[in-house]
Amino acid sequence: MRSRTTLNTLFAPLVGMVLMLVSCASPTKLEEIGDYDEAIERTTARLAGKDRKNEDLVRTLESAFAKATERDLNMIDRMTTAARSEDWSRIFDLYQRMSQRENRVRPLTPLVDRQGYRAHFDFPEINDPMAEAREKAAAYHYDLAQDLMIQARQNRDRIAARRAYDEYARISSYYHSYRDVEQGLREARELGTTYVLLDVENRAPVILPIGFDREVLDLSFGGLNDRWRVFHNRLQGNVDYDYKATLSLFDVQVTPATVRESEHQETREIQDGYTYEYDARGQVKRDTAGREIRVPKFITVRANVLQTYQQRAARLNARLEFFDYRTRSVVDTRPLGAETFWENYAATFRGDERALSNDTRQRIGNRPSNFPDDAWMLLDAARRLRPNILDQLRQARLI
Repeated sequence: MRSRTTLNTLFAPLVGMVLMLVSCASPTKLEEIGDYDEAIERTTARLAGKDRKNEDLVRTLESAFAKATERDLNMIDRMTTAARSEDWSRIFDLYQRMSQRENRVRPLTPLVDRQGYRAHFDFPEINDPMAEAREKAAAYHYDLAQDLMIQARQNRDRIAARRAYDEYARISSYYHSYRDVEQGLREARELGTTYVLLDVENRAPVILPIGFDREVLDLSFGGLNDRWRVFHNRLQGNVDYDYKATLSLFDVQVTPATVRESEHQETREIQDGYTYEYDARGQVKRDTAGREIRVPKFITVRANVLQTYQQRAARLNARLEFFDYRTRSVVDTRPLGAETFWENYAATFRGDERALSNDTRQRIGNRPSNFPDDAWMLLDAARRLRPNILDQLRQARLI
């Protein structure tokens, strides 16, 4: 592993340098190193709209086009001779590339450089063989999709259904409408989707408040559902579920109401008017303008603060257990927990209000409050549990 990492570290700058050189290379250099299509793209861009055609660009385009055409036709011939059904997609792609290349070059013809040289381009007839390749490629992917769908139906094989979906989707790149592909896509999507039902089970020795399950399950699956996974928090009669995710509560705690009272003194040094500065003879000093010199006078003020602190807490401990509906077995278990705190501060004071800190000022006037009941505490904890549930559902490996 260390040697592979070292090689990657050494070659990464080299690869980047090669890519940079290629991006800066001239069309002639690109043609020399075999990057014909890039050479063609750059030469056609430079030649378009020019009255006086550059000789080197014209000859480069002529040579690169001929070599690219020869290369692709040779590859097509070899694959056609091998007669492997899986090659028809690649054959069609090669014909498409040839067609795109021709569409780029043909508008420039006849192409004559400023010295009078007329470039020659052979545009092979590919419409019929390309149509044949398209049909055979579509037929190959269709037959493959059909075989996968048989496997998906017989064994409730979601992976096979997803592969079939990809094969049907590939056919859609060849034809807008082909046989029963649209129907196949819908069935493959249905068979390939994993459906998960979420419910709640109380295993703790307490009675939960009315609406607790609804509060826990009030989840938005918008950011969780993806291409192949769908979560429900209510049973849908027309859905064949693959997994059940059960939130099992095994420990529910609500602390008693707690009241703590404390008293403390706060002091502060504040300015309280001015006094004068005197010289050695007891006379008030004056500044250069003749004004009497005053200095701030400070005093210490005090206030006794009586503070009341109220607190309650609730804690939920649970497990999220994933059951396979077919085997009735547990396939994954994840711990979950949430807690909520309720607190209230109230304070009064005796003494000089100017001594109070900013925090104390905010609490002055607050009164002791009624404690929330157990139901409120548990429902609030349930709300706080929801993000943890969504996070664990997101991480679950459910095929």
